[in-house]
Parts: sequence; C-alpha cells; structure tokens
Amino acid sequence: MKPTIIDNQQVKEFFTAEGCFITELSNSDADPECSIAQARVEPGVTTSWHRLKETVERYCIIQGEGLLEIGDLPARQLTVGDTAIIPAMCRQRITNNGQQPLIFQAICTPRFLPSNYQAL
Repeated sequence: MKPTIIDNQQVKEFFTAEGCFITELSNSDADPECSIAQARVEPGVTTSWHRLKETVERYCIIQGEGLLEIGDLPARQLTVGDTAIIPAMCRQRITNNGQQPLIFQAICTPRFLPSNYQAL
C-alpha cells in the first residue's frame, strides 16, 4: 500500500434499492482491506432487510437518529456518536425515526463489494 489522498470533489451520491442514499468515500483495489461510504436515510424511511457476506460493517452515526435492527438483538435507538458493529451474514436494517436526515458512515472490512450484498 502507498500513501494516498482521495479527492472526493467529483464523487456523486446515488440512491440504492435498499432505500438510502450512498456516497462512496473510499472503495478501491488500492485499499482492499477497508471501504468507507456515507449513507443518508430520509426521515420516516426504513431500509430493506439485507446482509453482507464476508464483510463486517460498522455504522458510525454523524447526524440524526435511527432505530437499528441487527441480527436477533432488540431494536436499538442510535444517535450521534454511536457505533454499531454488524458481523458478516448478520441481517440488518435501520429506520430514520427522527426529524432530520440520518447520516452515518458505513465502514466495511474487507471493502464492500456489490457481490457480497444480499437482499433478504
């Protein structure tokens, strides 16, 4: 690996079938051990149940609040500063039950690959 700075000035947010908006901040062959995306969920929206195979995901809440459901745990309210660790193959979804957009970083190890996404 070499020292790298990623210029995200041209990165565009896109809408996913899961029901949220994603901005890929870092996801490339140059850093296969990790990817970072910013997710935005609008108020009142619940993302679709899904899981990632071979990938651990972390949600780090940076704005808003949401009700997270992962695996068989009871639903949990998350707010700014909270982090959830979601093991590979663990079902997950999040609901923005707040009044403003819910924004969080999704940090994946190894990096997120579309082939690892499984809708449930």
